[in-house]
Amino acid sequence: MAKTFHSIYSHGFVRAAVAIPSVALSDPQKNVDRSLQLARQASENGAAICLFPELGITGYSNDDLFHQSSLLEAARNSLDHLCQETKAMTPVMIIGLPLKLHNALYNCAVVMYKGSILGVIPKSYLPNYREFYEKRQFTSGRKAPFDEIKLLDQQVPFGNNLIFKSSNNESFSFHTEICEDLWVPAAPSTFGAMGGATILTNLSASNITIGKAEYRRQLCASQSAKTISAYLYAAAGTGESTTDLAWDGHGLIYENGTLLSESERFRTGDHIMYSDINLDRLSQERMRMTSFNDCADEFRDYIGSFRSIEFDFEIPGDEYPPKRNFLRFPYVPLDANKRNERCEETYNIQVQGLYQRMKSTGIQKAVIGISGGLDSTQALIVAVRTMDLLDLPRTNILAYTMPGFATSKHTLENAKALMKALGVESHEIDIRPSSKLMLEDIGHPYAEGQDEFDVTFENVQAGDRTSHLFRLANQNNALVVGTGDLSELALGWTTYGVGDQMSHYNVNVSVPKTLIQYLVRWVAETNKFGDETGQILEKILDTEISPELVPSNDGNNDYPSQSTEDIIGPYELQDFNLYQVSRYGYRPSKIAFMSYYAWHDQSNGLWPEPYPEDKKNEYSLADIRKWLELFLKRFFGNTQFKRSAIPNGPKVGSGGSLSPRSDWRAPSDSDATVWIDELKNNVPE
Repeated sequence: MAKTFHSIYSHGFVRAAVAIPSVALSDPQKNVDRSLQLARQASENGAAICLFPELGITGYSNDDLFHQSSLLEAARNSLDHLCQETKAMTPVMIIGLPLKLHNALYNCAVVMYKGSILGVIPKSYLPNYREFYEKRQFTSGRKAPFDEIKLLDQQVPFGNNLIFKSSNNESFSFHTEICEDLWVPAAPSTFGAMGGATILTNLSASNITIGKAEYRRQLCASQSAKTISAYLYAAAGTGESTTDLAWDGHGLIYENGTLLSESERFRTGDHIMYSDINLDRLSQERMRMTSFNDCADEFRDYIGSFRSIEFDFEIPGDEYPPKRNFLRFPYVPLDANKRNERCEETYNIQVQGLYQRMKSTGIQKAVIGISGGLDSTQALIVAVRTMDLLDLPRTNILAYTMPGFATSKHTLENAKALMKALGVESHEIDIRPSSKLMLEDIGHPYAEGQDEFDVTFENVQAGDRTSHLFRLANQNNALVVGTGDLSELALGWTTYGVGDQMSHYNVNVSVPKTLIQYLVRWVAETNKFGDETGQILEKILDTEISPELVPSNDGNNDYPSQSTEDIIGPYELQDFNLYQVSRYGYRPSKIAFMSYYAWHDQSNGLWPEPYPEDKKNEYSLADIRKWLELFLKRFFGNTQFKRSAIPNGPKVGSGGSLSPRSDWRAPSDSDATVWIDELKNNVPE
């Protein structure tokens, strides 16, 4: 389905529209005219599918007027007009009307495309309780004695077992059900999804009562999540009879349990809403979740009765930028309350992991290296809380700051202040003499007075620190708490073996850098360890992320002289890339597309609350392409061997872990060429 880079249709998306016309009760022609206005809008906006409410051609609340021949004939004639007028439009249309067939009246959804009727779906379950009395007018379509009808001189399939599939995009397939069908224990759409439909659609005329809107949301969210599908829901709006009921025109679009778009309820007049369905996400999730296919196998005999209705979907030819939001920080919720909940849960998972490891081993002391940076700060916070839970003194945490050749005064002061404020046993070991001795032993130029700041020079320091920590753990019968995070592991930004890649237990191992920043900020904001600690944490948050391994050229070591992000890219971009690669396995060009529309314009407001104004960055497509290429080289190219040998640590989020014992198993000898070629061939420079 490839088009241009800036079109959703080049990247595995299709645009969905949910249209809510105001109802002209018992006036099919007026209803069709209103529906056509919305259909034209959907077509102009490049929609692939457009859903209308239940019985939208006549209105739902006609009661016994449905048994009037004049109304039924007018509905058919208006359907013919609708077919003629939609021949040149982009979307598949799904619209509702009553159809008299073989001396029975059915509440139907008609699926049409380019002027042709693809199929007719009858309502399976007719509510006949409380305010509903549908069995008085309609017949259930569950056991209709026919599976094909003649409608508008076309011979078309009929039944609730129809799955409509695009012949030129196997992921674009949909099933249709009607209102009450979703409310029953075994919804027809459940079997439609197991039969291959990735989009589930529901024409509804659900009236509104107190609390019902939230229940609809729960039903649609749950159904889309359980079936790993998109769920489109359109309910009738203004114009329905208010004899005894009221209507709110509720439209919803969900994707795998996530709300993408919701209409303004109780809105007068006609309106339409859009979102772009990520078909790649749905097909990837179904491929991974093998239990979904196992369940489908259980119902294979029944699903085998489903019929596939193929159509050639004509891909809209213009550029269609996305009508959905791509979160800049996929690991961090936008809403402040949800963000705080995420931070608290992450923190507790980390604490629980370390608590259990220390309890099961009987070890009562922990050794940890403190740099004054984010990762070691978060690990120390977790260790302190763990000791509190174990009812052990915080002095059982043996914390060491180990300045090297490039350690700045600023980070060293922060490290010392943090250890003091948290009440741990603090120590300082200057690793420069031992590091210089090793450089002398191996004949490195630096030992002879030359400014040779190569990878050997850097790793001698990283290895020296870890070597000290392990020997200190031996000496004190303690456990080395690791500090390296998920982002560093993904990029291979760790020193292998006796370096910061290794520990006895790593509490940060599946926590990305962007989330660690918020975890530290959350601890400061919630004052979990007092005002003094909170102020120190704020200073740490404001410090440049740096390995502090190479001295500055001017000899000034007040502040870090190296910038990690200048070398491996902005963590906010690389965490975005990591999430899309490890969680969904998307193509690099799709990731670049999503990243561009997440990051090229900072004015769209999608920043986690609160977010500092001076840190709101924008990135061009060239920036995104550059750093994504580096990510691909490092992630797929030559750093897997480090991930294959990581220590234990708790999996924190659904964003995944890179542990070979958990979410990520990959060969150490893989090559990044396939991914880099795909990026270069499909993303403009």
